[in-house]
Amino acid sequence: MVNTSMPVLVVDDYNTMIRIIRNLLRQLGFADVDEANDGASALAKMRIKRYGLVISDWNMEPMSGYDLLQQVRADPGLGTTPFIMVTAESKTENVIAAKKAGVNNYIVKPFNAQTLKAKIEAVFTEAAAMAH
Repeated sequence: MVNTSMPVLVVDDYNTMIRIIRNLLRQLGFADVDEANDGASALAKMRIKRYGLVISDWNMEPMSGYDLLQQVRADPGLGTTPFIMVTAESKTENVIAAKKAGVNNYIVKPFNAQTLKAKIEAVFTEAAAMAH
């Protein structure tokens, strides 16, 4: 089962989307949710606090979610942080690029709490399987 007490970082340059994801996470029992409006501030927060999960939008300026993912994976201290990418379009090339960059899962907008729960559970089921 997923540990809902872990801190989660939601990264999106659109405050409404942050609020939606925060509410969905709250429905799923996650209470410790931080937010960042861009990749640079997300990285800064991740270097201060250890997050159990990052949920980031793909389309952000100036640093996209994809750029953020690459920077996280390249950082020895952050490299293993579970990362879910949120996008408005499920373009195959985006999915492939994100997978190559090391994304743990991928979620297409709009989504509900059940979908989010399934994606989060899949990430941690996979991580547990890899740990054994």
